[in-house]
Amino acid sequence: MKTFEELGIAPNILRAIEEMGYENPMPVQEEVIPYLLDEVRDVIALAQTGTGKTAAFGLPVIQSIDIKQKVPQALILCPTRELCLQIAGDLADYSKYIEKLRVLPVYGGSSIESQIKSLKRGVQIIVATPGRLIDLINRNTVDLASVKYVILDEADEMLNMGFSDSIDEILKQVPDGRSMLLFSATMPKEIAKITRKYMHEPKEITIGRKNEGSNNVKHVYYMVHAKDKYLALKRVADYYPNIYGIIFCRTRRETQEIADKLIQDGYNADSLHGDLSQAQRDYVMQKFRIKNIQLLVATDVAARGLDVDSLTHVINYGLPDDIESYTHRSGRTGRAGKTGTSIAIVHIKEKGKMREIEKIINKKFEEGTIPTGQSICEKQLFNFVDQLEKVKVNEDEIASLMPSVYRRLDWLEKEDIVKRIVSLELNRLLDYYRDAEDIEVPTGRFSKDEKRGERGDRGERRSGGDRKSVRTAEKGYSRLFINIGRTDGINPATLMGFVNDFVDNKVRIGRIDLMQNFSFFEVPEKESNKVIKSLRNTEYNGRRVVVEISQGGQSNGSGSRGNRSESRFSGGGDRGRKGSSDNRKSRKR
Repeated sequence: MKTFEELGIAPNILRAIEEMGYENPMPVQEEVIPYLLDEVRDVIALAQTGTGKTAAFGLPVIQSIDIKQKVPQALILCPTRELCLQIAGDLADYSKYIEKLRVLPVYGGSSIESQIKSLKRGVQIIVATPGRLIDLINRNTVDLASVKYVILDEADEMLNMGFSDSIDEILKQVPDGRSMLLFSATMPKEIAKITRKYMHEPKEITIGRKNEGSNNVKHVYYMVHAKDKYLALKRVADYYPNIYGIIFCRTRRETQEIADKLIQDGYNADSLHGDLSQAQRDYVMQKFRIKNIQLLVATDVAARGLDVDSLTHVINYGLPDDIESYTHRSGRTGRAGKTGTSIAIVHIKEKGKMREIEKIINKKFEEGTIPTGQSICEKQLFNFVDQLEKVKVNEDEIASLMPSVYRRLDWLEKEDIVKRIVSLELNRLLDYYRDAEDIEVPTGRFSKDEKRGERGDRGERRSGGDRKSVRTAEKGYSRLFINIGRTDGINPATLMGFVNDFVDNKVRIGRIDLMQNFSFFEVPEKESNKVIKSLRNTEYNGRRVVVEISQGGQSNGSGSRGNRSESRFSGGGDRGRKGSSDNRKSRKR
């Protein structure tokens, strides 16, 4: 392994990075730096986030700057404000002992006037998000005619975020003779188009395999029923007392819902998504960086470009629609030589997608066993004892207080004191898991009901009819009929919201099957009668709502006015619905 000095890094830069703790170059740095210092025109570097890419392009670029010229000589484009600030901060640290070298971060959400003033004073390196740089170009306040280096960092993420046209516009403003460096974790088709259009015989450097996941990341999956995903998430979080990670969700709504649930359940969590203002995002990220938040629940878009060190876990609350997004998610942990774990909480229908991801990252998922309540409590206890052993005691500060404490606790034996300390710390978990049942793990193959359900869904989409076959509720749940469906604008979220608007203390809702004109949903068996009574005489969009227990709903039937047979609707469409509606009216009278 070579040293930074052997790679050709100048003494004033060496001094700065040594003070930062840099000892030996990482693989991507050892590969890229010599090419850039030798003035190879174009380079494509494929490497995961957290592998030292900033220093790989930053050190040679800084070394190549002519500080006598106060004009932009290097342009670094990145997808997000957070990454923009992180890169600019790192470059400022690397150039600590280079006088008069100026680095300017340019991004949205900050005063454009102050950025214009800085540009007028003179800068040599601009680190920018594409949108704000376009604004400055349109105002004729930035001149890119002297740029010698263009770096696209996390290029695949910029394209995923819709910056393709902006990048085209920016690259038209820089000289043809500039060098171009493209850093990306994956190599989608859009990246290949950029290389063909703007790069000349680029040198391609791949650390690992294309699109491959980091070697420092372990990939684990937990297979659960969809209704148990949140319970599984809680158990994973409880099993790792010192967890510091990001939970990825697919939608803004789901992100906010999961964050709210975690906060209500006492977890150190918050959300990050596109509905938040820039000020709110900055506030959340600041709390997360200083570890006031242990769990950040985020969408893929909001988390792109985040650079947070020492994440222990990334949790996929379901797998992303875009398979390559998994590479970016998992790349948030296991960075800078540290190890990390990427966890996927999936249901049986995501198994095929998981196999596709394995091919891309060239790694196998390990099947995880959902922690039991007993194992969680043991893990938390030993973690607490470990913290107790390592706690720093300031003898001088507490000396005056200890005599009073000793007098208050004098009647207790040492064993009693230890038991009380442990109970004080762990009572919440002990109470929660005392009667908690283990989460049921689905079999590796589709059950008959799941297969029928899939066929029913497909048949309904093709014909527009209501073709659901008879289905039995999950164990411990009752299956309820409700006379509103897709034509009423119902989706799973609105149905859950409607039910819990009228049911006291909320109710857990399991499987939901939406039909065109009616629906079925499952609730805990002991809650079924309460739900039926709570929704009696309610209306949805002007229609009177009827809720009844479906045939095979696994309920004792007390308190209900009859069971709703699903088989009557299996192929009858609206005709069956109208006939039974008349029957319901006659019974109500």
